Amino acid sequence: MGTGYVGLVSGACLADFGNAVVAVDIDETRVELLRSGEVPIYEPGLEELVGRNRESGRLSFSSDVAFAIQSSEIVFICVGTPSLPSGEVDMSFVHNAARTIGQYMEDFKIVVNKSTVPVGTGDEVEQIIRKVRPDADFDVVSNPEFLREGSAIDDFMHPDRVVIGAGSQRAMEAVVDVYRPLYQNDTPMVLTGIQSAEMIKYASNALLAAK
Repeated sequence: MGTGYVGLVSGACLADFGNAVVAVDIDETRVELLRSGEVPIYEPGLEELVGRNRESGRLSFSSDVAFAIQSSEIVFICVGTPSLPSGEVDMSFVHNAARTIGQYMEDFKIVVNKSTVPVGTGDEVEQIIRKVRPDADFDVVSNPEFLREGSAIDDFMHPDRVVIGAGSQRAMEAVVDVYRPLYQNDTPMVLTGIQSAEMIKYASNALLAAK
């Protein structure tokens, strides 16, 4: 969910790994641009990557959120978390995404957060979905991104590690399988709990900011 910087890079790269990806966005104009082959953000190599996977049929674009959620086994939340004037993180887009997933899901889903979020967000996402759909069958996973502008595709395709935080073995194995070309090439997989994965992302950002 979301075709901004993180969503578009992640979706195109995951499609290049051989996964079938539906990139969904409520911005219909943006979706039409992507369908026509225009990439609305600049990142070296991204336009070619999107085009190759769009033409292969592995990557498609939609503004039909219900269809995208219902036709997917794993739903990645890749929405913005801008800073508020108070310095806090604006979580409204993440919370809205969780509510939307709860509204439209019909069977078991794995809900993966890739947005930069505070520790404890996984619990919030679970609570929001449960409030909308008390009987829902789903697992929440934290899979933070470590992408640098200008080298995002290489960072995704050749990471020094992939961090996956899950509360169940079923969800953990499913998300690891999404990254199968990486673990087959012996890329380190940091498999941990949800809050630990969220903490790793924040600690990494803090270390980079301190350099």
